[in-house]
Amino acid sequence: MAATQEETFKKIVAHCKEYGFVFPSSEIYDGLGAVYDYGQNGVEMKNNIKQYWWNAMTRMHENIVGIDAAIFMHPTTWKASGHVDAFNDPLIDNRDSKKRYRADVLIEDQLGKIEEKIQKEVDKARKRFGDSFDERMFRQTNPRVQEHQTKWDALHERYSKAMNEMNLEELKQIILDEGIVCPISGTRNWTDVRQFNLMFATEMGSTADGAMKVYLRPETAQGIFVNFLNVQKTGRMKVPFGIAQIGKAFRNEIVARQFIFRMREFEQMEMQFFVRPGEELRWFDYWKDQRLRWHKALGLGDEKYRFHDHEKLAHYANAATDIEFQMPFGFKEVEGIHSRTNFDLSQHAKYSGKKIEYFDPELNESYTPYVIETSIGVDRMFLSVLCSAYKEEQLEGGDSRVVLSLPPVLAPFKCCVMPLVKKDGLPEKAREIMRMLQLDFRTGYDEKDSIGKRYRRQDAIGTPFCITVDHDTLGDNCVTVRYRDTMQQDRVSIDTLHGMIRSAVDAKPLYEKCLQ
Repeated sequence: MAATQEETFKKIVAHCKEYGFVFPSSEIYDGLGAVYDYGQNGVEMKNNIKQYWWNAMTRMHENIVGIDAAIFMHPTTWKASGHVDAFNDPLIDNRDSKKRYRADVLIEDQLGKIEEKIQKEVDKARKRFGDSFDERMFRQTNPRVQEHQTKWDALHERYSKAMNEMNLEELKQIILDEGIVCPISGTRNWTDVRQFNLMFATEMGSTADGAMKVYLRPETAQGIFVNFLNVQKTGRMKVPFGIAQIGKAFRNEIVARQFIFRMREFEQMEMQFFVRPGEELRWFDYWKDQRLRWHKALGLGDEKYRFHDHEKLAHYANAATDIEFQMPFGFKEVEGIHSRTNFDLSQHAKYSGKKIEYFDPELNESYTPYVIETSIGVDRMFLSVLCSAYKEEQLEGGDSRVVLSLPPVLAPFKCCVMPLVKKDGLPEKAREIMRMLQLDFRTGYDEKDSIGKRYRRQDAIGTPFCITVDHDTLGDNCVTVRYRDTMQQDRVSIDTLHGMIRSAVDAKPLYEKCLQ
């Protein structure tokens, strides 16, 4: 029997711990809620994701440069950005379980349950009709699907209106009308919905009287905005141009869940692209296309991505969309693309008293640039890649294996060198090959257990190539290369190893797909 998506996700979480990808933080002290540490393989893969993004931004676009702003910022920054007054989640408590939930998440989960009912009907019909199945026609004509869709539309319209107006009473009423129960207590004994600010606060200074209240940044974007003039002037940048940054952000998430999908300490890859007023929507469409190309170039499956346009826009935005990826728990946001108008620079000019404008020599005028933001969660990207790559395969002879079919460019190790036995000069030869390769590739070495067990270990961490040194190697200067995804084995010359691996793990073809 096939595993459910929930069971599969639990296996992925367990796999992350067992194979050194992600550990619960402070685990020897029973952990810290919604905080995780990346292990020896996880940090390699995470760094590879960041490098793939960084190069796509700063190397493939001559008008995009990078910075690394401090986590601590002057507290007025967050007043200007609106985070002090408006960075809130609508929360609701269940009186019986004493558990706290985000009201919007409870309602979105309810919408998701209706979507699952529709998808089940579609899947049953596809199985029944086979190749002749017309999904679009089925969705439009099937009475049961139509009934579910009508219910979804009505709930979605009501929910969107409540969120746009931030009508807390209506959010609670929706929860009551939908019969949404607490997952722990199973009851509907809910409190009123209220707002909760997500920023972590601390104090900076040597004495209590002289201490200044500061915040751990809830996003990395503001570090870019306050450095707009510094970068523009020192880099002699001309609009349009972008500033990219990778860094940690912190949010006191009450409903932190789904492993590393929603955490209290997370990492963002953001790029703010500054454009002329009036040209922002054209650039918004450009970056929608560019960012989706970047994701799809990894080959995780084009059908696993979709855009989700925002019905509720932030007060400063005039367009916003999410790139969603099909996780085991549904389509979820991994990247946001927003047209933020000139709100951020204007606010910082207002609160700082400094003039933050760009003089456009072509127009012979000064203006406050508009901004297109692309913001991707490193941890969510990591999770989407991992979930897509995780496979359990039944092999001939009743054997099985767990393999991570990671894009080679993101794999923690590109290859692993293995002596067939720990004697007869084979370990020495294997070490020699490893030293030859490790200058260019993250290269593993393994001589423990049978060769079959070693192959399985490398499959489980996603290593594309296993290189076995045997007795014939000493005479013919050839090794056996075993390919992760097909398990095929080829006898190749040691002299060709470097070129073969380079071809497989090179990011250049991926960048070319991004720029087509």
